[in-house]
Amino acid sequence: MALCIILERFSENIRMNRRQAIKWSLAAPLAVGLGLTARRGIAAEATWLGKEVTDAFLDDYFKKIKNFNQPHPSDVFLPEQQRILLKNVVVRLQRLERAIGHANFHLLSFDEALNFAEKSVTVGNFSKDEVDFLENIFFAAAKEYGFLGEKPITRLTDEVPKHKVVKVPATGNFLFKGPAEEVYHRVKTAVGADLQLTSGIRGIVKQYSLFLTKVQDCDGNLSMASRSLAPPGYSFHGIGDFDVGQIGLGALNFTAQFAETRVFSRLKELGYLKLRYTQDNTYGVRFEPWHIQVIG
Repeated sequence: MALCIILERFSENIRMNRRQAIKWSLAAPLAVGLGLTARRGIAAEATWLGKEVTDAFLDDYFKKIKNFNQPHPSDVFLPEQQRILLKNVVVRLQRLERAIGHANFHLLSFDEALNFAEKSVTVGNFSKDEVDFLENIFFAAAKEYGFLGEKPITRLTDEVPKHKVVKVPATGNFLFKGPAEEVYHRVKTAVGADLQLTSGIRGIVKQYSLFLTKVQDCDGNLSMASRSLAPPGYSFHGIGDFDVGQIGLGALNFTAQFAETRVFSRLKELGYLKLRYTQDNTYGVRFEPWHIQVIG
């Protein structure tokens, strides 16, 4: 399906739901205590709605962030006829990760993925429809379904320069040499042995896999998925950011519970904490206390 058709359907879905969203938000209590910088940021990014950013709108905005893993009236869904393609692509990406290895999958470029799949019997060639689907997902404006903010990687064929990365021992993750590696080692030394790197570099293919798997888990709800995971091209993991956690906490490192750990408290106490997705972030996503901002 052509990109323009998908965008048209996204827009149509938004138009159908907008009246419900406005009605719902106007019934909500006023947002309280939001900083002027956050207000301005959200207003600047949300002009595509064609609606004044009132206290009611802001209350609705933060209600979605707080209840990020629930559907909301204004959510945008992948067109029904795209769901089979979604399922096929997710399965093929999972096969690809198993075949190439978890760590190497993080660095894989789009072209490398297509070439490897074509030569691999276990992965299988991406069909033209699957490639078109992936291209449409990448080039569609994420603002159409609620992910606001800039897109740090704008070319689908961008590669992670292998000579500019370093593998962090015992983590299965890579970091960019330079600022990212320096920040990680600084906080690791200062905080202590119970701080771990939970996610480093994520190239476009890895981000595809994470985002599309979430879309599938959300029954095609693009908006709900984007409140938890950045769409491909929009993740700052592709240019320097990384995630940290506390050893022993497991999957809870990727929940708000991480903010209650010794590692988080120590990061904050030492002044090393610079979060990308704060509680009043202008991206339209959940609070991520584990995500360390390195770039910008």
